[in-house]
Amino acid sequence: MHAFDTSIVEHIEIKMIRPSQFSIRDKFNDYQEVESLVSSIKEHGLLQPILIRPYQNNFEIVAGHRRFYACKSLRWRHIPCKIREMNDKQAFEIQLTENIQRKSMSALEEAEAFRKYVQDLGWGGVTELAKKIGKSEEYVSHRIQLLKLPQDVKEKIMLNKLSVSQALELTTLSPSNIVQFTDHIIENELTIRQIREVKAVFSKEGLSGDDLELIANENINLKNIKTLKITKKTTLALKITLARLDSIIEEVQLNFEPEQSTDVVSFLMDMRLKIHSLIDDTIRFKNTKITKTAKYLKGSVN
Repeated sequence: MHAFDTSIVEHIEIKMIRPSQFSIRDKFNDYQEVESLVSSIKEHGLLQPILIRPYQNNFEIVAGHRRFYACKSLRWRHIPCKIREMNDKQAFEIQLTENIQRKSMSALEEAEAFRKYVQDLGWGGVTELAKKIGKSEEYVSHRIQLLKLPQDVKEKIMLNKLSVSQALELTTLSPSNIVQFTDHIIENELTIRQIREVKAVFSKEGLSGDDLELIANENINLKNIKTLKITKKTTLALKITLARLDSIIEEVQLNFEPEQSTDVVSFLMDMRLKIHSLIDDTIRFKNTKITKTAKYLKGSVN
């Protein structure tokens, strides 16, 4: 049974209408969309009235902000409105659902709106919100997790340098590793599978930025800093290669007959030893540089 719609459609003076108190869209994006709407409304008129509600002796927009601003910029005195009584929670839900259906919000805008609903305003849990907007609980909770990331990582998401899926993989890392890891993902254009392989290596080897703390002194020369960064990347790349090689060896052992696999596995194991040797060489080189850096810092302090 459908709820009875008690809305009224009328032309309301624009000066009596105010924007929503719940800002869930980036204003810069709104401005760009308003500009494109103006020419359409000039040619075809306003095809759909905006949705408003009575609020503090005037009216508040629930849905249709860009249509409202487009008409206002055209100097309209009145605008067609659908007027409906609703509380703050209902208004927020309608505004959020409309923007999600139109796919007009960025991932971080959605995340902020979801957090506001669940945590800041306490209107309901993830399950309730997911049902209201027609999304899965996982979708809602994953968006909220994005807000835990550092601001510079969020900026990379906004600039489309980092996808939402890639960013979600970062939320399980320790804060000290996130920025370094983000740069590695972007520079090497890693897939989700590759990111998880790298994370497995980080976890297994206990990697962190601790061994770079020795160079956190403004007096250290740039050449040593760059060298240490490159050796760190080299070690990581070799360990990823080793993990992938182990996966190939396992695949051969599972899918080849014993008489077929012997030579292949022997070859791959030999490659494995060589990679181990390269890792050891890289670590020795890095440690040598760290020792020299430490001596330099000690000399600078003295």
